[in-house]
Amino acid sequence: MQRYEFEFAPQFRRFLLGFGVRPARAGVTLDGGWVIARFGPWVVETPVTNIKEVTVTGPYRWWRVIGTRLSLRDRGLTFGTNTRRGVCLTFRDPVAGVDPRGLIKHPGLTVTVADPDAVAAAIRSSAGIVA
Repeated sequence: MQRYEFEFAPQFRRFLLGFGVRPARAGVTLDGGWVIARFGPWVVETPVTNIKEVTVTGPYRWWRVIGTRLSLRDRGLTFGTNTRRGVCLTFRDPVAGVDPRGLIKHPGLTVTVADPDAVAAAIRSSAGIVA
């Protein structure tokens, strides 16, 4: 099992704490062929075989990335703690994540982890994706 931490920008910590997002309850884990992204009360789980693309992205505008963000254009989901960089995962089959009933499915997830390059490389390796 590999666990990767989010990078929390100091100016957004207090805001994120209000939603139950703190370092102990936020991370990306690779475990037994699964990718699990936890962000406070929100969780996205998918087998690595469901990942078709992994891209390091950023920088971002704070109002588009901080917190749990749902894109109204494509239903993409973001778990954001900083504006610097992150990893965007694109799924073959959309996954549940933002609503507790799983009615909204997301074609992609962006996570602002502390080491985007390491996370991207680990997921690509686990999923058999050639960069």
